[in-house]
Amino acid sequence: MTLQETIINDLIDEDIVKFKEEGHFTFASGIQSPIYTDLRQTISVPKTRRAITQALAKLVTTHYPETTVIAGVATAGIPQAALVAEELDLPMVYVRSKPKDHGTKSQIEGVIRKDDRVLLIDDLISTGGSVLKAAKAVLAADYQVSGVLSIFSYGFPDAEQNFAEAGLTFEPVITYSALVSSYQKRTGLSAEKVASFQSWHEDPWNWQG
Repeated sequence: MTLQETIINDLIDEDIVKFKEEGHFTFASGIQSPIYTDLRQTISVPKTRRAITQALAKLVTTHYPETTVIAGVATAGIPQAALVAEELDLPMVYVRSKPKDHGTKSQIEGVIRKDDRVLLIDDLISTGGSVLKAAKAVLAADYQVSGVLSIFSYGFPDAEQNFAEAGLTFEPVITYSALVSSYQKRTGLSAEKVASFQSWHEDPWNWQG
């Protein structure tokens, strides 16, 4: 079993990822979805936490070996970044959602040198809005961004387009298609339901479960 498969199984077993074969979840955006993820919970499960840290660290060394600083995107990306920075023995910073309204009014907490290459970590990427906002803050401070990692990505076309427009790349540990595939193998999910889950992925705004 691959590390990715192990993590997916853990997420399902720990009820961190939930599927609804009938009905739907409703996101804050209003999107109706057959799947819901609460990846903040992963820090409370030691074996899953370790596996995710190892997987993220491997993505850093494989895709972004030039990285010299790991940055967590507030708030869910901060613990993940701390774990990966420790695993790779690299400095860590975090990026606030907005600058402080007092003191130095900084948005980036921690030390970055001008020749550093910063890799940003978030728990989840849907459209990429929050992590790209953080990347913009790093770039605006005249630092370099090597790339972006996440535990999970829905793989929406919007994200691909937004990252392309920002001139950045990202790598997730787990993709939506891999998650659905593993769930089907575990539960014997019908071909009809798999098709429904796939149709949601193609057009989440107009999907009806």
